[in-house]
Amino acid sequence: MNHNASLSAPARRARGIVLIGLAVLGVASALFVLWRPLMMSAPMCMAGRWHGCFDTFNGVVLMTLVALPLAALVVWALARRRRAAGIPSAWRMSLAEVGMAHGTVPFLWLTMMPGGGAGVVPARVSLVPLRDLVTMGSLGIAGNLLVFASLGFFAPMRFAALASVPRILALGVGCSVLVETAQYVLRLDRVSSVDDVLVNACGAVLAALASRRWWRTAAEAPSDPPRPAMAPVG
Repeated sequence: MNHNASLSAPARRARGIVLIGLAVLGVASALFVLWRPLMMSAPMCMAGRWHGCFDTFNGVVLMTLVALPLAALVVWALARRRRAAGIPSAWRMSLAEVGMAHGTVPFLWLTMMPGGGAGVVPARVSLVPLRDLVTMGSLGIAGNLLVFASLGFFAPMRFAALASVPRILALGVGCSVLVETAQYVLRLDRVSSVDDVLVNACGAVLAALASRRWWRTAAEAPSDPPRPAMAPVG
């Protein structure tokens, strides 16, 4: 029995309002905690200066939050276009696509920021599992969990081929390995650590589990249109 189908329209509406309220509450709580640090970068960002804005953690987070209304507008435009074309699950597909980009690109930007000795100090690698977790600290672990969290949350909602925990795990590992490899090759004065890969992948899986009820199934994937039958010859 399909649980979603069994819900009445008022119940679905109420559930949607609750989810939106929780999301707004979460964003408001995050803003309350981060308000003062973010405002330190606000003058530089508002002036359009690279230094002090896009090369700092506070500046990148601030601009990500400022861009939320634009992201919501893109979701609305994509969903409206798809609904006009008769595409099912238009809102979910549009939200998933924009969510993957908006929630992942800023974290990738932060992980690729060069350190003070970029291009000077030799590249460093740490291949011993769990050794670097102690030095990461709680903030470091939380940040690594969030790097591919949006990708893990939204990817199985958009692509039926990724709607399984092992595939999301493989996706998280693969993306994290690419990031750590780029840090090593570009000599960004960062340590390419296997623990970063493990924590990044765990963050993607945990986020995917949180969105499991909205995953796209193979039955919802668009099928190829039927081919016209060949007319008999003779």
